[in-house]
Amino acid sequence: MAGWVNRENNVPKYQRIYQKHDGLRLWEKSRGKWMVPAYKVVLFTSFGCSMYMMGRLVLGHKTWFGKN
Repeated sequence: MAGWVNRENNVPKYQRIYQKHDGLRLWEKSRGKWMVPAYKVVLFTSFGCSMYMMGRLVLGHKTWFGKN
């Protein structure tokens, strides 16, 4: 635990990044360029899989593939 005591304080660095008055929202900054598309892929994939399985359950199939 001694490493946590004498650790560098990164709060001012992050405050400069996040509180910069550049007119951009947090998701429009550099990290958001790859985080938002990854989030959308996960969101729409899970939604599509849910719709697929709901349709199969309506038809009476309880597995992903096949007739059972």
